Parts: sequence; C-alpha cells; structure tokens
Amino acid sequence: MIARARRERVPADRLIAIARELGFARVAIVPVEPPRRHELFASWLAAGHAGEMHYLASPAHLEARADLRTLLETARSLVVVALVYDRVDPVPPDRLLRGRIARYARGEDYHLVMRDKLVLLGDRLAAELGRPIATRPCVDSAPILEREWAERGGLGFIAKNTMLIAPGLGSYVVLGELLVDAELAATAPEECPTGAFVDAYVLDARRCISYLTIEHHGVIPHELRASIGTWVFGCDICQEVCPFNAGAGAPPDPLLQARSLEHALPDLVALAARGANQLRRLVRRTAMRRVPRDVLLRNVAVALGNTGAAEAIPALVALLADRAPIVRGHAAWALGRLGATAALVAARATETEPFVVEELTAASGIQSSSPTPRPP
Repeated sequence: MIARARRERVPADRLIAIARELGFARVAIVPVEPPRRHELFASWLAAGHAGEMHYLASPAHLEARADLRTLLETARSLVVVALVYDRVDPVPPDRLLRGRIARYARGEDYHLVMRDKLVLLGDRLAAELGRPIATRPCVDSAPILEREWAERGGLGFIAKNTMLIAPGLGSYVVLGELLVDAELAATAPEECPTGAFVDAYVLDARRCISYLTIEHHGVIPHELRASIGTWVFGCDICQEVCPFNAGAGAPPDPLLQARSLEHALPDLVALAARGANQLRRLVRRTAMRRVPRDVLLRNVAVALGNTGAAEAIPALVALLADRAPIVRGHAAWALGRLGATAALVAARATETEPFVVEELTAASGIQSSSPTPRPP
C-alpha cells in the first residue's frame, strides 16, 4: 500500500546529488501550487496557435495544466530535471544528398530515456525517505506546463523563442518532471529569506540583507534577524540562485579575488574578538570599510546567533560587555536564540541601557515592567 504524504524532508543537495548520478544536468525542486501561466496557455489556444493539436484543448489537458494534483492527487513536491542532448552535427564522409533530422531525435527516444531515469530517481528518493512513495513521472507528452516549472525552479529562463535557456547549456535540453507525495525542501530561486522582493522588479530595501548589514546602522527588526543567516556584510543569495549565473563564468580580475579566507568566509568567533585596530586592518581597502566597527560587530552577533552552535556562546558573552549598546543588544538576542539564559540573567542584573535591558529581558523571558525606547 502506498503511504500518503508526510512532512518528511530530504536535503535538497542530497536529492540533487542523486539526480546528477543518474545523468541529469540540472535539477530543481518546487512546491506543488497553482501555475502562473495557465491563462496565457488558454489564450494561446483561443488564438488558434495550436493548429490541429486539438487534444491540447481537451478538458483533461486543460485541467491537468491548471492543477498538478490532477496528475497525482497526493502530490506535495515537483522535481524538475533537464537532460542534455547532442548539439553537434556530424561531418559526413561523403557527398550524398543528405537531409536533416532535429538534434533531439537523433538518439534514443528521449521520452523513454527520461521516463526510465525519473522512475529510478523516484526509487532512490523512496530509499532516502525509508518508505514507499507515490510518484508520477512526466515528460513533455504529459499535460504539464514544464517550461514554467523549470523557470520557477531556476533551471533557466524562457526566451523570446519560447524555449527554456539553461545558462551554460543553452536550449539543447529536454525537460522532465517527477511529482512526489513527499514534502521536499524547495530549491526555487524566488525566495528571498527576508522577503525583500515585494513584486517583480520591486525591491524593498528595508528588508534586504545587504541594506540591513551595510546601510542600516540601527536596530535590526526582530522578525528579520533569523533570516539574515550568517551574512555579516552584504548578501549574494539573489545572485547565487539566478539562472544566468549557473555557468562557470569568466576568470575574475586578480585584484577582485578574495584576499584571504577571512575575507570570504570569516571565522565568526575570531571576528567577534578582534579589536578596533585589527578590524581596521581587516577592512582596509575593501568595501567592508563602509560599515563602522559597531555595525560590523552587530552583524557578527546576529550571525553567531544564527549558527545554532554552542561554540558561539563565549564569543557572544564577551560581546555582552561591548562598549556599544547596539552590539550588546544584538548579542543578547543571539544568546537567547542559543538558549544561554544564565548569561542573559547575569547581564540583566548590571545593564542600565534601556534598549539592551529590553533585549535581555525578551531574550531571557524575564517580564519587563514597562516598554523602553530603542536607539535610532
């Protein structure tokens, strides 16, 4: 008997690794939700652009394209994959009058190849979950808006020629999908951790990690701190997930390469302990010199709290004694996130700065008698 969907997760990087072992060049995971281009598909049909492909307008095709669960009722996640086919024309050894066959049709039928690989992917996924799962493999013969799902998963973008362009691969790919009745961690690139993109092409800087860690020198809103992760200066997430950046890219200018590991992936504990002179030497002639010392240590405190590691607690306790209230307050929040209540209670007994008292009180769960003002 096939088990129904449960709230189980396989790490996205693990599933991607399995898919690559099976030969897929691109892999993405998106949640099962309504498509955004179904009306566009319907208007395309209404305009007669489908020609004699009348089956595309049948209720079964229209309903399935509008709701993935028509294909698998218990579906929770959609795995989207791409296989590369040969783009190179062979050089004929003769002068015969030769015609041409589309490149995708020159080898094994990609429908069969894709379906077999998707079945294997489903089997491997079930083994990772430790239970049977219901799956539905789909190739382009299935009623599914595959290019939309591929784009939403970050495999590429839809070009003027309506083809999906996968950076680094071009359009010489065939797409496939695997509907799964398990909830998988999504890889969709549209999710900014702090929700800074309020609409297409519209960024609310007040929620942007780069703004919060560089331009904003005050208190970071509580609701955004956990989403900042371990970024201490700026953020690259929207670049990391952009399909245009999927390729290797050109070699960087030597002067723009990371000076050292500490300028790329700094040791947060060591960074928290650096004195003012050491910090000045670290940021000298880098863009990081834009932020004052107190702002950088504020960011370090938040990042340490987001590591979830007990090793961060001593460094944060030291930051509780920092001269800057902005640093002490964010260190208090971070210690609360790590469950270091004893350190918070001890600091609360001697702290006099209203903002820091408020942060200590909230982080340690102590009831405050009255609200206190925050620094600008």
